[in-house]
Amino acid sequence: MQQLSFLPADTRRVVNVASVKHRSPFRYPGGKTWLVPRVRRWLLSLPQCPSEFFEPFAGGAIVGLTVAAEKLADHVTLVELDAQVASVWQVILAGDAEWLADKIVSFELSPETADDVLSNPPGTLEEFAFQTILKNRIQHSGILAPGAGRIKKGENGKGIRSRWYPETISKRILDIVAIRDRLTFIHGDGLEVLRINAPRADAVHFIDPPYTVAGKRAGARLYTHHALDHEELFSVVDQLAGDFLMTYDNCAGVRQLAQKYGFDTEAIAMKNAHHARMTELLIRTDLAWIR
Repeated sequence: MQQLSFLPADTRRVVNVASVKHRSPFRYPGGKTWLVPRVRRWLLSLPQCPSEFFEPFAGGAIVGLTVAAEKLADHVTLVELDAQVASVWQVILAGDAEWLADKIVSFELSPETADDVLSNPPGTLEEFAFQTILKNRIQHSGILAPGAGRIKKGENGKGIRSRWYPETISKRILDIVAIRDRLTFIHGDGLEVLRINAPRADAVHFIDPPYTVAGKRAGARLYTHHALDHEELFSVVDQLAGDFLMTYDNCAGVRQLAQKYGFDTEAIAMKNAHHARMTELLIRTDLAWIR
């Protein structure tokens, strides 16, 4: 881990996530709430507002949602391969989002009612989305990957209700509905979407892939679709006509890939889910704007 004392002053500063508006209905492992102010700074540093903002590994999509809400790009396209996560975005952006919001508010959560919902195959996309939100809120760290365990004690002994804030989740869903004309969702392979849109000089890309480089096991534990050819990703990014910003685990393998393709890197201070201070790596053609 890079020593924080050797970082430039701005990159040493850990963003207080409580100061960032939380727009996603998800609790998401590896979420980027802490990076939102710096993404905003990046986009505002560009000579003109991007026509399209792509988030090819969207997950909880806090960055893309912020870009859409604050009109930092004309349009935002979110891409996610995981069918569970995708079901939620499909319902919110093109399905019966109001049903989902109402179901969350009216649901009386208990271990028994959770068992009842999760033990039955969903009959509709909306039911699948509700199951996903429920699992995301009652399982440790919001992990949806197979084998994730449920919260037991939780905050103040609240158990599985510790992260179940129905009114808040419902409001976030309806707030997204209010701006969904600025959002498009693709259930698919983010790497392929990058390839297809590589010639677009009017588009920018925020790239936050699952971390599985150099033998790290976190990606396999946190994400259902954790396998990714990182060498291929860097090769595709090198072909992008538009601007990009990548965020990655700060490890030797990633730094070597960035150096190979001539990309600039900067370690940024952040706190993980356990409140430990650490750094992640930002990668772009030029990161002078952040120094």
